[in-house]
Amino acid sequence: MSLVNTLLVFVLIILSGFADSLGFVYASRIWEKDAVSWPAVGLAALGWAVGITLYVFSLRFLSRGGVRSAEMQTILWFAMTIIGVVIFSGKFFRWPRLEQVVAVLVLAGVGWLLVRTGE
Repeated sequence: MSLVNTLLVFVLIILSGFADSLGFVYASRIWEKDAVSWPAVGLAALGWAVGITLYVFSLRFLSRGGVRSAEMQTILWFAMTIIGVVIFSGKFFRWPRLEQVVAVLVLAGVGWLLVRTGE
């Protein structure tokens, strides 16, 4: 995979994951007061719309690089989405230390799978 192609993949996947993660953060606020918050619905939908659009474009460059496995394509997005939710929710640093360590280990496990099962 060329350097430009690799950079495009990472930029698009990071932006896609972060946009989707904003969608998830706003979605968690839709029913906060036991009534639909339409601004939260709109922001969640916008995050997901931008996220899936960027994800679809990233697939072009992943495919060019020989990554055609749905598992590999999805795991990259999944890792970025989890990181984005943790960042945008702002709650990670309020978690107990053990939960923080487990979260880092889970992310490391995703990275392990990415490297070991990559096609």
